[in-house]
This record gives sequence, structure tokens and C-alpha cells, in this order.
Amino acid sequence: MDKKNLPQKLQEWVEARKRFRLSDAHVQMARELGMNPRKLGKLDNHDQEPWKAPLPQFIEHLYEKRFGRARPERVMSIEERARAQDAKKNARKEARRRARVERVDDRSPGEAP
Repeated sequence: MDKKNLPQKLQEWVEARKRFRLSDAHVQMARELGMNPRKLGKLDNHDQEPWKAPLPQFIEHLYEKRFGRARPERVMSIEERARAQDAKKNARKEARRRARVERVDDRSPGEAP
């Protein structure tokens, strides 16, 4: 799945990752914290605010404070996550299709649909 085929929600995270130079782990932590990719610019340090931590460090601090660990147990890139969602969606569709076919096969010939 290339970047053009990503859902809009995930595409915004790809753009935020590039713009703020975040790693896949930082993006995943920010997503788990419920951050909005369009609002990360407010949180980013523009070197004019010495009291503000750089965005990656800020995300790490909040993540450790909320979840009690420094990093996610399993880090997935946005593209991997999109592929996994797509595979899960296709598997569900296939399972529903099979169940529908089995229901039709189980009916006796005299029954109405």
C-alpha cells in the first residue's frame, strides 16, 4: 500500500512524521495518547521558547507518564498499520462471504430466500 492509498487519517500522520521529523515510535506514541496530527505544531519547540521541550521528548514524557513505560511494546510504522488494517478488513469480508454462502447452501430447495 503506497502513500497515495492510505486513508486520510493515516496520511495526516505521515505528513506530521515528515514535518516534525518524528520516528515511527513517536508517531505511534502520539496516536496512542490521542494527539491530533494537525495540532502538533503548537506543541513543537520553535527554538524561540526555551522552556518548551522538543516535540519527540515531550511525546516520550507524556507517554511514560500515562502508560508507565518509555516506549510501546511493539512499534509499527503507519504503512504497516494500514496494511494490517486492510488485511483484517479483507479477512472479515471473506469470512462474511463464506458464512453467507454456507447459509444459502444449508437451506432446503423448497424454502424461500
